[in-house]
Amino acid sequence: MIVTYSRNVFLPLTRNCRNKCWYCGFKSEKISIMQKEEVEKIFLMAKNAKEALFTFGEKPDVYPEIRKILRLWGYKNFLDYVVEMNKLAISHGLLPHTNAGVLSKEELEKLKNFNASLGLMLEQAVELECHSESPGKKPEKRIRTIKNAGKLQIPFTTGLLLGIGEKEYDRAYSLEVIAEIQKNFGHIQEVIIQNFKPKKGTRMENWKEPSFEEILRTVELARKILPKDVAIQIPPNLIENIYPFLKLGANDLGGISEITPDYINPELPWPSLSDLRKRIGGFTLRERLPVYPKFVKLKLFGSAVSGLIEVYSDEDGYARFGSF
Repeated sequence: MIVTYSRNVFLPLTRNCRNKCWYCGFKSEKISIMQKEEVEKIFLMAKNAKEALFTFGEKPDVYPEIRKILRLWGYKNFLDYVVEMNKLAISHGLLPHTNAGVLSKEELEKLKNFNASLGLMLEQAVELECHSESPGKKPEKRIRTIKNAGKLQIPFTTGLLLGIGEKEYDRAYSLEVIAEIQKNFGHIQEVIIQNFKPKKGTRMENWKEPSFEEILRTVELARKILPKDVAIQIPPNLIENIYPFLKLGANDLGGISEITPDYINPELPWPSLSDLRKRIGGFTLRERLPVYPKFVKLKLFGSAVSGLIEVYSDEDGYARFGSF
């Protein structure tokens, strides 16, 4: 079996966010947006990366200070700024993948042409106490965004966050929701099964994280519920012993960066490729682009990235020169 990964750089454009999730260590009240020069500096360092992963707090425009900065820089809103950073990535030979939180259909359309794929973690398809102060974590809003991406035929990444107060049957239900969306639209390329890691200074810093066995059962459940053409991703910086998950059907390890940390879990560094090769046992490790091979062959990606994808992809839709 082939196990895939992507070489990327991670760009946290802002940590300002309208949501107040009880477990989040990423959000900051300090007003800040990465300047173009900071973003470009990372691009210039990205010698081996093919993906630019754009992540930021949801709808940071709710802060008047953010709106003021954007006006000074000549942007109407934060999404216009994101599009400009997408274009900048493309000019440096990188394929954008943007995680922008809850978006309208019109906002998804705005990002579509300048991205190889888009993403939004469902987390859970049920209401949870830890999201009680997070308007963007209402399940119906996130499900609507994922469905709208399907209507626009945007290759899409979603996933579950385990251990934030949900029950095991909630996880099964959430996977069934994703499977039903995929049945209707066919645009979901991967589902991340991500285990919660407590962060100091948050309301859930003493919360018990999910056990190895719980994560393993969820991956097994995901492989049974999800269509076979949907990849299951496990983060190799959050889970040391990845081989049992691969045996149960997980087949992707997500983005690996040589120059930027995992800003969501900065205490857990990315593994090296040589380390990953050792940890996957007899499986074949192969580099992919931020748009999965199936969608590369179908040419379902933003028009502005088509030239780069043609250069970077082989006849099977994987990254060229990416087998080990």
